[in-house]
Amino acid sequence: MAEVRRALEQGVTTKPAGRIPSIAGLPFANLMLSMALLAGLGSHPAEAQSTWPFWDQYAKHFLSPQARVIDPDRNDMTTSEGQSYALFFSLVANDRSSFQNILAWTDNNLARGDVSKNLPAWSWGRNSDGSWGVLDPNSASDSDLWIAYSLTEAGTLWGEPNYIRKGKELLSLIAQTEVANVPHAGPVMIPGKTGFHRGSDEWVLNPSYLPLPLLFAANHYAPQGPWKQMALNLPRWLAQAHPVGFAMDWVKCDAKGCSPAVWPENSSGPARGSYDAIRVYLWAGMTAKETPGAAKVLEMFSPMLRFVKAHSVSPESVTADGTILSASGPASFSAALIPFAVSSGEQGVAGRLQQNVEAEISKTTGLLGNPPAYYEQNLALFGLGWQEHRFWFAPDGTLRVQWKK
Repeated sequence: MAEVRRALEQGVTTKPAGRIPSIAGLPFANLMLSMALLAGLGSHPAEAQSTWPFWDQYAKHFLSPQARVIDPDRNDMTTSEGQSYALFFSLVANDRSSFQNILAWTDNNLARGDVSKNLPAWSWGRNSDGSWGVLDPNSASDSDLWIAYSLTEAGTLWGEPNYIRKGKELLSLIAQTEVANVPHAGPVMIPGKTGFHRGSDEWVLNPSYLPLPLLFAANHYAPQGPWKQMALNLPRWLAQAHPVGFAMDWVKCDAKGCSPAVWPENSSGPARGSYDAIRVYLWAGMTAKETPGAAKVLEMFSPMLRFVKAHSVSPESVTADGTILSASGPASFSAALIPFAVSSGEQGVAGRLQQNVEAEISKTTGLLGNPPAYYEQNLALFGLGWQEHRFWFAPDGTLRVQWKK
């Protein structure tokens, strides 16, 4: 949900084997050391440095003392997306203090006191009268799923049963309010509580809201829910909705089938894949190869990899028929595609993507870009964190982290 608004506002036409062992000897290793030294600058809610310098730099730049993730490019707005990703990254970093503070802020400001009882509002910020509070109470289901995932995994890794209970209750709430029986897709998580059901039988879906590992992990903790069937159905309707193998930001499913769609609030121009869709490749690349459907999804979206192999960069925007609207995506897109290249066996492509990212890391902040943008860092944290073996997903979707022996 948050990224949709971002795209509109910016005018966007919208233990794993086979990693890159040679990359350990590239300048990026020195860059990580520099970032570790930089981690002593500034302050954020964590009482001590975590195990992940990039996360420390991100938290110093984007996480307020109250533990809300601030997007400075959107009037200091906070989204459930930002809070959900920050929960996951703080868990990966073994940063328990930040995790607790981020969760508390999310509970109290987005979820009327408890995310296990109330789905978080997707946006919070400055109202027209100058006050601060919820801007849009609608939910963003991908953020909700990431919060539930981080809670259950934190409960397991840190031995906190209350987190597991809270995560399982949120999964139940998502299943009750954000899952629908969609034509040609079966039970599927729709993007939010309201606004995505057109007429009697047409639904608008966002493929990037449905990471396979998170769906299988949800089934691990809530086997009576719709999660396993949702995960098993995903490759089939994704293939139907992406006829030439480039992921789309939005898809519609109706009685005729599933097909690329334009975002209802910005219907000018063709359906396209851009700032939302880049996460489809990211999730596919990070999925364990033994996970049901993983190989099929990798193969389905291989045209993106062929483009990157030929041009060394990702397109920023592409239409459903493969027409490139904007050829050079930002460095964060390269970071997001590193896992996809590695999991596809294209180590050389992964190395070139890595170089794209290194070239854009600021020596001053240790972050991507100058000035660093909120969404770009999140893509980089996922892609680089996975590539550095800081985390990975088991075949059942549950989380493995570097710090947990």
